[in-house]
Amino acid sequence: MSDEKKPQNGSEQPQGDDMTLTTRQGHPVRDNQNVRTVGSRGPTTLENYQFLEKITHFDRERIPERVVHARGAGAHGVFTAYGTAGDEPVSKYTRAKLFQEKGKETPVFVRFSSVIHGGHSPETLRDPRGFATKFYTEDGNWDLVGNNLKVFFIRDPLKFPDMVHAFKPDPITNVQSMERFFDFVSLSPEATHMVTFLFSPWGIPANYRQMQGSGVNTYKWVNTEGEGVLVKYHWEPLGQGIRNLTQKEANEVQSTNFNHATLDLYEAIEKGDFPEWELCVQIMEDGEHPELDFDPLDDTKLWPPEQFPFLPVGKMTLNRNPEDYFTEVEQAAFGTGVLVDGLDFSDDKMLQGRTFSYSDTQRHRVGANYLQLPINAPKTHVATNQSGGQMQYKVDRAPGQNPHVNYEPSSMGGLKEAPKPGKDHEPEYHAKLVRAPIDRPNNFGQAGDTYRSFEDWERDELIDNLVGALSQCKSDIQERMIDYFTQADADYGRRVSEGLASADPKDATSGQSNPHQAVEEAQEKGKESGPY
Repeated sequence: MSDEKKPQNGSEQPQGDDMTLTTRQGHPVRDNQNVRTVGSRGPTTLENYQFLEKITHFDRERIPERVVHARGAGAHGVFTAYGTAGDEPVSKYTRAKLFQEKGKETPVFVRFSSVIHGGHSPETLRDPRGFATKFYTEDGNWDLVGNNLKVFFIRDPLKFPDMVHAFKPDPITNVQSMERFFDFVSLSPEATHMVTFLFSPWGIPANYRQMQGSGVNTYKWVNTEGEGVLVKYHWEPLGQGIRNLTQKEANEVQSTNFNHATLDLYEAIEKGDFPEWELCVQIMEDGEHPELDFDPLDDTKLWPPEQFPFLPVGKMTLNRNPEDYFTEVEQAAFGTGVLVDGLDFSDDKMLQGRTFSYSDTQRHRVGANYLQLPINAPKTHVATNQSGGQMQYKVDRAPGQNPHVNYEPSSMGGLKEAPKPGKDHEPEYHAKLVRAPIDRPNNFGQAGDTYRSFEDWERDELIDNLVGALSQCKSDIQERMIDYFTQADADYGRRVSEGLASADPKDATSGQSNPHQAVEEAQEKGKESGPY
């Protein structure tokens, strides 16, 4: 073929008219510089269809931002199963097909995110990081939705909207406030463990590649006999390791690039430095476990690894960047209720509360047919009796299905139920229907364990960050938090108390901790200019 027709860079390139700019209706655009006007100076006329189509789409090219996890980055990859859970066949615990065979590969898409802050917020802010993985399995999609930190602030979903409101900007000033944050936290003692992690260097991962992930909630695995075990999921970085930032280091990074984590992930994959994580599970017999000093369904707690070891079950490699951010990363939709056969729910209250909320917010955000988008659609057979709704572009029919039958059961060529792959898991309940907290709350024990497990520099950073943030708060809030820290560890509470006694709010190093200092500095350091 002639030189001008040869593919460039080894891939087919559009030729000739294929490169012509068109409208969404397929009309060629012959002038993309000038609207149609009466004379060269206007006015414009209403029949500017090309302009109207272009500007009205522009007006609508944002969908509602996620209420939480708004800032994110994503990548495609593959999960490779080991066929085992530790040294045992994985089939002992679960019949989920993606885990059964050694070397079995399942495509995945991962979205990393910050939690509280908005879509264009700096990626250096102190915040949990989301770690959501979509497995496109042969049995349909499985979403493992979690965070980098392995515990959470609360254990009851009724408190979740209030928690997010307290952490989000003030409804009047539209500014986040450490006093609002700690006002809520100081009246929620179960948050002490999470606060200990969040205000340590673990609260600012260096990037998305070099952080752990966790399902946070307790799930179940079910085998072919219908037997269930409790399970927790953990993503452990492999070759890239784990790195966190101090507040000072985060401030320095933010001053030059507030998109650093997104860029880091993109560039690593682009140059072939593919990040890898090993998926590990902790397994516990189903039940209340009275021998423990906490309830295993409490997501403010860690399961001690010496009692419940991490069992590797597979490896994930991220090896392909999205082709379009909005289409894939922004419209990606995850839900904690998206499980495949062999995976099941536990009675974890937070998991139960998230399961409705997550998918419901995607229907609001992306639309009733969000699961038909390629990034969300399973890569297997889909046939439902659902149709209609905004932006439907196909009907989920099976080959040979009678299109007149959109219900089940039917004797006229409609869809049929699938055969059961194993016995149902049927947990029994013998209890009253109540509104009550769980037994064994033990709000401070593991917070103290975590504090003592930190290295000296991590404890120093934790105290400095807490003192800087709490110095912005009323004295009664400070006193409640000091009491919690003291109950966790006497040294912990003493150091925070002594730090606050000598703290000057202007010494806080984080603008999030001391917003007023930044306001004053901007006014003082701003250079006077004349009008133009």
